[in-house]
Formats: sequence, structure tokens, C-alpha cells
Amino acid sequence: MRETSNHELNPNVSVDNVILGFDDDEIKVLLIERQPAGSSNGSLALPGNLIYDDETLDQAAKRVLMELTGISDIYLQQFHTFGDPGRITKKQDIEWLKAVRAHPEARVITVAYFSLIRIDEYEPTPSAFAKNAIWVPVDEVKSLVFDHNEILNKALVDVQQKLYHQPIAFKLLPEKFTLAQLQRVYEIILQTELDKRNFRRKILKTGFVLPLDEKQQGVAHKPATLYMFDQSKFNGGLQVSHF
Repeated sequence: MRETSNHELNPNVSVDNVILGFDDDEIKVLLIERQPAGSSNGSLALPGNLIYDDETLDQAAKRVLMELTGISDIYLQQFHTFGDPGRITKKQDIEWLKAVRAHPEARVITVAYFSLIRIDEYEPTPSAFAKNAIWVPVDEVKSLVFDHNEILNKALVDVQQKLYHQPIAFKLLPEKFTLAQLQRVYEIILQTELDKRNFRRKILKTGFVLPLDEKQQGVAHKPATLYMFDQSKFNGGLQVSHF
């Protein structure tokens, strides 16, 4: 802990992190199972907590993620602020706040961040009030604490909108990928089935998805050509209309 006169938790401002990863055929979100002292009942939540008065929002988002899941050194993008005065209404949430916060009745404004990562590059290790840190398919997420379902849904909408303007889909894939894998990422995020020929034509037309002189290995079907995303050829826009 840094030695500073105002290194205290701000009871009115928090950060929440929506960490999304691609695992073969699914988009998953990283959730923690929180558990206050003396309780055997866990509940799923996005990794989040109050900020310190002497840190920026970005610093707080990275710190909280590290404290609760052990994940660090990832890019987090701020996407929305949640401040409805009626955010905390569930009895179990109120009881949890009373057990872990000095000012459980304080109105909290939450600044939310999202990140897209490759699941196989990170191993969540829960700590602090996180009993477990687990990856859950987004379409299997049920009731989360507070308004975290709303935060997750807002993040997914934001990712959908950015998909046509930023090369964010590639952050979910291995360095070398097939066009089928890339199309699957787009289909899951957009929640729609895409025409294979049309998708491939538009993606390859961008010029920054490059074919390699390599094919898949160890697959039962005919091995597909591998591709790479070339950041140097990305000119600031996908230059494609909706697929």
C-alpha cells in the first residue's frame, strides 16, 4: 500500500470489468464468486470494487482486476457509467455490502470497462473477496449481483458496435487463425449467422488479414489455411459495410 494521506477507499465510486474471451466455439466472460467472511453462500459478479481517492479510474480498473483474478497487463477500455439511484435492491446484495463495506448505504457510481483477450493466455487466480474466478459462456450467464447483468449486456452491445470500426475481433483469436474461426467470432458477437462467401470476400478485401503458407495441423477434416492480422496494414477503419 502506498504511503499517502488520502489512500482511502472512495465509498461513492467503483469500477467493474467485463473481460471477454473466445474459447473454441464460445465467447465467455470472466466472473468471480464472491463470499463474505462467515458465509457459505457465493454469488457471481463481474470483477469490481471501490476506487482509492489517490488513483485514476484506469489505475483502479487494473488494480481491482489484478486483486480479484490475478490477471494483469491487459488493455481495458472504458465504455459506460452506471449511476441509477436504485441500483442496489436485492436483499442479498444489501447484506453483502453491510459485511464488507464501511459505508454500505452509500450511493455508488460505477465506471465500467471491457477487454477482449485470448483465454489460453491467462490463468485466473482468485483472491481478496473472490472465492472463485471462472469463465462462463455469455449465453449461459444467469442472475448476477447488483446490476451486473445490465453492465454485461451493455458491454456486449458496445463490442458489437465497435466490431465494424476497430479490429477487436482479432484480440480473441490466436496469432494464427482460420477464416472459419474469425467468422465464428463475428457470428457470436453479432448473434447472427453470416454468409461464408460474403464474409470472406469482405474480410480479405480489407488487406490486413493475410494468408500464410501454413495450414492447420492435427485436425480430422481437411486442414484449412492459416491467416494473420497485420496491424501495419490497418488504416484506422475496417472499410466494410455490415456483413
